[in-house]
Amino acid sequence: MEKNSQEKILVVGGAGYIGSHMVRCLKDNGLIPVVLDNLSSGNAQAVGDAELIVGDLGDKNLLDKIFSKHQFSGVMLFASFIQVGESVVNPQIYYENNVARTITLLNSIVKHKIQNIIFSSTAAIFGNPEYVPIDEKHPKNPINPYGRSKLIVEQILADYNQAYGLRFGCLRYFNAAGAQDDGSIGECHEPETHLIPLILQAAAGRRAKITVFGDDYNTKDGTCVRDYIHVMDLADAHLLALRKLQAGLNHAHFNLGTGTGYTVMEVIETTRKVTRKPIEVEISARRAGDPESLIADGSAARKELGWNPKISDLETIIKHAWGWEQKFNNRWG
Repeated sequence: MEKNSQEKILVVGGAGYIGSHMVRCLKDNGLIPVVLDNLSSGNAQAVGDAELIVGDLGDKNLLDKIFSKHQFSGVMLFASFIQVGESVVNPQIYYENNVARTITLLNSIVKHKIQNIIFSSTAAIFGNPEYVPIDEKHPKNPINPYGRSKLIVEQILADYNQAYGLRFGCLRYFNAAGAQDDGSIGECHEPETHLIPLILQAAAGRRAKITVFGDDYNTKDGTCVRDYIHVMDLADAHLLALRKLQAGLNHAHFNLGTGTGYTVMEVIETTRKVTRKPIEVEISARRAGDPESLIADGSAARKELGWNPKISDLETIIKHAWGWEQKFNNRWG
């Protein structure tokens, strides 16, 4: 990609898991990331030497100061609450953070005449799939407030595009996983809810066992199937989508995944192979709202963005995540 040492991108939520990898990707491509993060779940150390502004995306006065100080060619929005179970128990904070505060950000973007935004969406907007692999035309029927909050923002973006000319790209992730191959940054949620880091915690002895929720699904071994996409491949897709908007694309929606699904037990067995550690497994009842299979049809992103995931095999994804997990005792804070 052509490098521009003067081009600035605002990365909202850039101290989080995917956002921090996006910051690294931008820097590697010669762009200047400026990070806005309230550090509620992110880590200041994750942004490296990028400028970090500690604050909230719903702070109108702060946004005005940021947009008055910097000239941005685009905004990337990663800041959201992501725990499905929590969204069911406490939907208020999901609609406040993921929707209401996002509207404040969008209004400021429009006010300051920034033309391009890339939105971090999710496969949760589809709900229980009617078919797999899931393409962009699949019906959107989210089954939890988290998924609904993301779909609402997608719809708001469409309205802002029509009314104000705001160009946008909605990137719908399936299961983000992995870490920098040098172990310098990786996934660090508290509490952790994602499968691969939970299994790795069990391998490292930080967790006694891994709980598998349901082994009676209609899959090869009875456990749920998911499509895992390396976090750096996600970052690449964001930059490609931004470049398309800057080249004149008005709006776009892309599903991001490898198109290959792995069962929970396959992920556990692969982790045992990579780590050479015993991992105790406990089978529990199904969790409400867990779809049987979520696999992406990522052909549109490949065709229209020229996106080609560099790391598509599960073993390498887990190897990179294990490198990060092994540095746990030296981890930030």
